[in-house]
Amino acid sequence: MMFARLPRPPRSLVRGAVYAGALAAAVAMAACSSPPSRFYTLGAEGAAGSAAPVSARTSAAPAWMIEVAPIDVPPQVTKNQLVVQTGPTQVKVLEEERWASLPGDEIRRALSTSLTQQLGTIDVYGTAHSDATPVYRVSMNVQRFESWPGSHALIDAVWSVRAVRSNTVMTCRSVVSEPVGGGAYDTLVDGHRQALAQISAQIGAAVQAMAAAVARGTTGGAAGKGAAVVVPACPSAGATTAAGG
Repeated sequence: MMFARLPRPPRSLVRGAVYAGALAAAVAMAACSSPPSRFYTLGAEGAAGSAAPVSARTSAAPAWMIEVAPIDVPPQVTKNQLVVQTGPTQVKVLEEERWASLPGDEIRRALSTSLTQQLGTIDVYGTAHSDATPVYRVSMNVQRFESWPGSHALIDAVWSVRAVRSNTVMTCRSVVSEPVGGGAYDTLVDGHRQALAQISAQIGAAVQAMAAAVARGTTGGAAGKGAAVVVPACPSAGATTAAGG
């Protein structure tokens, strides 16, 4: 029986196939060895996984409530990746260092948690509630959210506290620069957490002052029942609040 000899493929084709296989293997190895992403949150430090279990409970409705609206942040940091300053007009996007959620959501969640704990109330944003209970809406526009490695974390925000179903509103601005050391990017996140805590204390003081002013105008106060509400002045940078309002 005779067997026909098949023609050999050209050497260039063989070399190309070997090269393509080696390149694919190198790409696969590089993908496997790429550093994993790290995720950060502005939530309370040490809160995740360290708090003792708390059984479900229902608390009595507070005398007044808050409503923390969605928060605007500068477009250049509206992404999951951390964006750090490398100069006055230059930034760097860190692909492996990421926020657990978008910065605006991180700020809103941290601010809501801080205010409800400070004031002993609840955040009813997106939740049905009685019209008989006063609600104070907190809005914030973050104009600068800067991360300077080894230097500082800065938040520059314009915020307001408004009595819902009323034209009574207090509008203020907070600029907080928190120094940070070198090392890992955790320090920058901690800097932003501390800066936000200071702004939260100012907003908490403003909510309390607004609630007291509305109560005086509603019940009478020194000017008599139904007096116009006098909008309080913006709180100082060192403002603190007492839990329970």
